[in-house]
Amino acid sequence: MRRRVWGTCGIDYECVCIDVDTTVSTVYGNIEGCRKGHNTKHRGKKGLRPVFLFIEETREYLCGTQRRGSTMTDEEMAGLIRQIGDHLPPCVKKVIVKGDAEFIGGQTVQACIECGFDFIFGNKRCTPVFESDDWYSWKDYDYNESKHQPTGWHAECRFVAMRIRKEQMRDRQLEMFPDDEYSYRIFATNIAWKPHAVIKRYDKRASVESLIKEAQCEGILAIPSKRFLSNHAFFQIVMFAYNVWRWIKLVAGVRPGMDQSVSESSTSAPGIAPGEQIVNHTIRLARLKMLFVAAKIVSHERQTTVKYSAHDARAAGLLDFLAYMDKRRKETKAWESGYTVTAYGKTG
Repeated sequence: MRRRVWGTCGIDYECVCIDVDTTVSTVYGNIEGCRKGHNTKHRGKKGLRPVFLFIEETREYLCGTQRRGSTMTDEEMAGLIRQIGDHLPPCVKKVIVKGDAEFIGGQTVQACIECGFDFIFGNKRCTPVFESDDWYSWKDYDYNESKHQPTGWHAECRFVAMRIRKEQMRDRQLEMFPDDEYSYRIFATNIAWKPHAVIKRYDKRASVESLIKEAQCEGILAIPSKRFLSNHAFFQIVMFAYNVWRWIKLVAGVRPGMDQSVSESSTSAPGIAPGEQIVNHTIRLARLKMLFVAAKIVSHERQTTVKYSAHDARAAGLLDFLAYMDKRRKETKAWESGYTVTAYGKTG
């Protein structure tokens, strides 16, 4: 499905960033697999702890799993890393994996290296030493790097650091060192960029919180069964529904202008694509604009017809979008013929 949507939309990323994060589904009652763990909103209560891998560029759910409520192990994370390549279209040649300090570990780093992925992981466990003379300034902060092999790791790893004067911190969540003047952010990486460039790239990961929030609105916090495997299946169904709406928004975003195939009933502004208004909305608002449109179902002469009001601007835009989808479905399927889609269905 992802390959087909990317082909339809002319998406051919050679490099993608994969953001990893977890959340907590608080449970009530005797649910299989629930544990007491990190649960900031309901301290001391049991929960499940699903993990997500999102594609930063398209905001899609790549893969993940419903998990028991315990902290994620290094072995589990390494297993997820090895699954990434199976879920990406062939056009992707380079992958950057980003995660916070929960996911750092020797097996995880080794899995990234074996798969040929670049990585940036936050650090709270390792204690690399940074030379005091190697700090350099970039804008308002200082940066440094060093090589360090933590206990149990297969090889040494590059660590980059950012130090911030405590009066500049405000409410940042940082790894605190016993230093009177500075606080530090430290990351493990195999990317050869300057330390400030590595950390700047990692900071884009902050958007993953909004993606998890949208997934929660789709229903991942619901626990429909006492059986863990049933809840796992439900989790994957919800995340597939999440991706379906992501794909609808992607297709709406590449819809050509209204002047090319606009219907006379459309009341949208000239030059604006039907559905383009939903691209920047959350999934919940996109559903309100595209799906929850008043209609009437009429059965006559052995035919069932859905009728929309000609005076509803949303209905006109929806019909235009569906007509566009029908047109695209009749085109050559590049993902089957071996061609590469470049833009709006053109192949080469």
